[in-house]
Amino acid sequence: MSTREERIAKNEVIFREVNERIRDVVPSENGGIDFLCECGREDCVEQISLTIEEYERVRADPLQFFVKPGHATKDVEDVMEENERFLLVKKHVEEQEIARRADPRA
Repeated sequence: MSTREERIAKNEVIFREVNERIRDVVPSENGGIDFLCECGREDCVEQISLTIEEYERVRADPLQFFVKPGHATKDVEDVMEENERFLLVKKHVEEQEIARRADPRA
């Protein structure tokens, strides 16, 4: 794994940790909560509205993250699902250990 790929994976892990805190403190309005995009872009501050059910489905696997359409990083993750609001991505083998080690639910 390159330094760039490791940095991207670590950025995504940080956004996941922030979203876990958002999940804990922000009440769900109209069935959704605005979470931060979990992409690896250092300058991304975009939000994605997910229902609690969608969020929990993503969090059920520590290798999965949600990103805005167009924000997937193909050299570190595969797009598993997509809709108009977000892409569900899963880390490649090389980056999986970073995602597992930093899983706030482990």
